[in-house]
Amino acid sequence: MDISAFIRQVPDYPKPGILFYDITPLLASPEAFGGVIERMADAARPLRPTMIMAPEARGFLLAAPLALRLGIGLAPVRKPGKLPRAVFSVSYDLEYGSNALCLHKDALHKEDRVLIVDDVLATGGTIGAMLELVRQSGATVAGCCMLMELDALNGRRVLDGVPLSVLLHV
Repeated sequence: MDISAFIRQVPDYPKPGILFYDITPLLASPEAFGGVIERMADAARPLRPTMIMAPEARGFLLAAPLALRLGIGLAPVRKPGKLPRAVFSVSYDLEYGSNALCLHKDALHKEDRVLIVDDVLATGGTIGAMLELVRQSGATVAGCCMLMELDALNGRRVLDGVPLSVLLHV
């Protein structure tokens, strides 16, 4: 199945000069969405993850069904002020600004092997922040699984040898 047929490009969103990749057509197709989750699960199994970690909001959409498919837990990563207990926090830069990500301090344990899941790997800011959150927690990064990678932005440079699976290169 051609995943790119289910991803709509929206120019100048969220600001001029940014090309946004809209995954709502993918989510609207049970066949395409299910196929993506199964392909991600196939890529993840050899990494033997015990937990998935994903950022809001679109990362949640892929990570939750993937966690269920793999029979493992999900640790949500949110923006500041969205988690009610003590958190680890990391600031990072995006291609169109900056932000911070937070993870509950008790979401991961030292014995966890964490699979980081998100929809797009762009400049590497978000994934770099999530790698740091896993390090702060004392857990181990098993690998990363992305729906798509914007190859020209070279976000994978932040991975430092961490295994990466990508379903679509754009």
